Amino acid sequence: FGGVCLVFAGHPLDTIKVRLQTQPKPRPGETALYRGTLDCFKKTLAKEGVLGLYKGMAAPIIGVTPMFAVCFFGFGLGKKLQQKTPDDVLTYPQLFAAGMLSGVFTTAIMAPGERIKCLLQIQAASGQVKYAGPVDCVKQLYRENGIRGIYKGTALTLMRDVPASGMYFMTYEWLKYTLTPEGKSPSELSVPSILFAGGMAGIFNWAVAIPPDVLKSRYQTAPEGKYPNGFRDVLRELIREEGIGSLYKGFNAVMLRAFPANAACFLGFEVAMKFLNWIAPNL
Repeated sequence: FGGVCLVFAGHPLDTIKVRLQTQPKPRPGETALYRGTLDCFKKTLAKEGVLGLYKGMAAPIIGVTPMFAVCFFGFGLGKKLQQKTPDDVLTYPQLFAAGMLSGVFTTAIMAPGERIKCLLQIQAASGQVKYAGPVDCVKQLYRENGIRGIYKGTALTLMRDVPASGMYFMTYEWLKYTLTPEGKSPSELSVPSILFAGGMAGIFNWAVAIPPDVLKSRYQTAPEGKYPNGFRDVLRELIREEGIGSLYKGFNAVMLRAFPANAACFLGFEVAMKFLNWIAPNL
């Protein structure tokens, strides 16, 4: 439920982020396809309407329920593995380690979902519609390169999500503890406090995740065979042609998306947990 809330709240800006990250470098005398976040937003609305901002959303929606279930399960398991008793309070480095484990757990679901999402998000902007939808995209990728084609970019997804997930959960737990009034339990936090903690966790998550995310988006949407040495070729090309700043393409869109999307995610998670505890307190 938390994951579904995140996708609905954040997908429009995710579409803009991917289009900014994957737009080609303009030739001499040409202007860039998008001058920035606002320009990309305006052009997408003008050309494709509101639905254009939700291109490729079916893939993350389908994958988000098991992915976030596995994500929160991985974090819980990471905490339990470090606790001698269930009441042990973990240090922040231990919470970071537990969060990193959740990133490992989610990659198997996240990598193909990201590949499909990115391909669908950029095809409308390029004017070449190759895939009719997520299912057609999977079929074509499998037909062309087998399972490897679907899982292209898995290593970069791991490089992004493992440290970023550590930062994500550690920040959320730290802010929950900081915002909890004296004598109260973190489970009693108000809705505004949960929204703030979740939103800031998203900001800290993406501060770590942006450079590998740029590399992943470029690599996953590149024609087959363009980068034979994987992310190293992507990194060399970006630094050589566009400088170190290119690793932060889409920064504004990412940060604008991070707060509301992750605030919605954690609020959805906390509400769902309270609801489940209410209907089945003994499970």
